[in-house]
Amino acid sequence: MSFAKELKEKAEPIVEAIYKDPFIQKMIEGELDKEAVKHYLQADSRYLNEFAKIYALLIPKVDSKEEIQFLTEQINFASSGEVDAHITLAEYVGESYESIIEKGEWFPTADHYIKHMYYNAYAFDNVAYTITAMAPCPYVYQQVGKRAMKDHQFSDDNPFKKWFEFYDTEMDPLIEQIDSWLDERTQNMTDEEKQVLEKNFLQSANHERRFFNMAYNKEEWNYGG
Repeated sequence: MSFAKELKEKAEPIVEAIYKDPFIQKMIEGELDKEAVKHYLQADSRYLNEFAKIYALLIPKVDSKEEIQFLTEQINFASSGEVDAHITLAEYVGESYESIIEKGEWFPTADHYIKHMYYNAYAFDNVAYTITAMAPCPYVYQQVGKRAMKDHQFSDDNPFKKWFEFYDTEMDPLIEQIDSWLDERTQNMTDEEKQVLEKNFLQSANHERRFFNMAYNKEEWNYGG
């Protein structure tokens, strides 16, 4: 079994929990609280900007033209490729996307998550460490999209139909590339090193779950002591 497949199998309970948690289920029902959607957009717009910057940090660590091209494409996708999915959510809220995200900030859960990825980008030369911390993001969205489209017949009046359709297909090429890259980059790694990568992947999968729940609960900083 490939290393990438092993990681996915071990993360399956977390992915299934994300799918069953209220944020995604309420989207499937077409009635997610609009304030939760705004909270999500305010956090995710900032998250994706940092995601793009982390890809950029990996460029000096690779050598081949193909790897540089891959990273460059992902920088572009993270910074602009998912805007269509975000606009679908903004339309549901009934406000412009720009007006929603200008009020964004680093909520506690999002702050922890992005720092987890930055740590791996700065602490290790082998890009596999950073990629295992980043990969659960597109993988979770791919799986949520595919499961929702498989399990449900969305009516045209469900405001989140296009969101699920987007993630049902748009993550496929990226996941394929990441899987191939991880399998190649980990061929000569020790079991101990692979355990660190597995921990990275599972921690980020947990961060993904907490991110959705953060938005659903409209998490804020509490400085009251």
